[in-house]
Amino acid sequence: MRTAEHYFTVPLDHFAPATGDSGAGPETITVFAREYVSSDHSRAKAEDLPWLLFLQGGPGGRGNRLASLGGWSKAAARDFRILMLDQRGTGLSSPIDRNSLPVRGTAEAQAAYLEHFRADSIVADAELIRAALGSGPWSIYGQSYGGFCALTYLSFAPEGLREALITGGLAPLSGHADDVYRATFGRVAARNTEYFDWYPEDRLVVDRIADHLRHADEFLPDGGRLTVERFQMVGAFLGGNTRVDGLHYLLEGAFTDTAHGPRLSDAFLEQVQGLVSRLGNPLYALMHESIYGQGRPTDWAAWRVLGEYPEFRPDAEPLLLTGEMVYPWYFEQDAALEPLREVAHLLAAKPDWKPLYDRRRLAANSVPTAAAVYRDDIYVDRDLSLETAAAVRGLQVWETAEFHHDGISDDGEAIFSRLLGMVRPAGS
Repeated sequence: MRTAEHYFTVPLDHFAPATGDSGAGPETITVFAREYVSSDHSRAKAEDLPWLLFLQGGPGGRGNRLASLGGWSKAAARDFRILMLDQRGTGLSSPIDRNSLPVRGTAEAQAAYLEHFRADSIVADAELIRAALGSGPWSIYGQSYGGFCALTYLSFAPEGLREALITGGLAPLSGHADDVYRATFGRVAARNTEYFDWYPEDRLVVDRIADHLRHADEFLPDGGRLTVERFQMVGAFLGGNTRVDGLHYLLEGAFTDTAHGPRLSDAFLEQVQGLVSRLGNPLYALMHESIYGQGRPTDWAAWRVLGEYPEFRPDAEPLLLTGEMVYPWYFEQDAALEPLREVAHLLAAKPDWKPLYDRRRLAANSVPTAAAVYRDDIYVDRDLSLETAAAVRGLQVWETAEFHHDGISDDGEAIFSRLLGMVRPAGS
């Protein structure tokens, strides 16, 4: 493959009213994207290929760094120039972390800054980038949160789109974040049952680890204490297809014998730190619930709804593992997030999040759109996804139980090709 790096200067606030001030002008940030082209295409032919913008999951994750074309990117590169976007605040796009965010000033100023890092601003960035590249309406492919962004694109800038493909990312168009977590807690519980049916020996290991953590202090390599509730976060594995087996491989090396009795092994603790620390993507914890915020506060929805599911409490026996939920204690137990605790609480209390979708325009949609809905997805609920699909005119759904949330990691080539075939008539 061949790659090229692109940097764009965009307004921090795309939606600020014009002031007519002849001063320094509106504040800007940098947005980065990397172009990938198959070396099967000559340079001259590549210049004529249409663009495919990939919108990755998150929020808070940078664009994928591809070492080679494989899976969905291999399929896409046959017909497209792929543009891999670092969504604003991530990767090389004016990145946000515990060191850079405080430069904004007070917690209130930091929270106000972060209001400009949601899907509506990401879409506005994409439209400026499309114009800068000289592209006509282009194709987009959204995975997970990228699918949420695709729906925002269809709502506010459909004229910029030739077609939209979505995998595991049909966001609820209305309602409250509470509805999301009531649906997903149930699916996570079912996935726990399924996992422990496959690996009954791991049921004993998980409970042993929980009991050990209740009575002994164990510390991650970064010095942070591993609590039972942080350990529950390894349930992130449960959202995967083949990745779920990685949980078994993690647990099998949990303990080691020492002069002072069994302790958690260094190898286990090192792997767990990679799962529970938000050092590399604090925006995920800060902004996660805001992706459901429209017109009212999210108010730590997952934490409140957890009260309705006592089987997920850290003192429950047997212990269940959790999914992608974000809780306020993250900002107390994770050293990477602790400096951002006040900002997180301000965002959770924000009462006036702007709408991210236009139901009227979606009901009149004319952009060919196809979405894969995974029946047992523990992150993006199947029933809520189908409600959204029914509200978008012409959206074609491929519902399958063959894959989980990260299906494109397992058979991305086939998934992408199927969705592209759904939006393009034969021979087009």
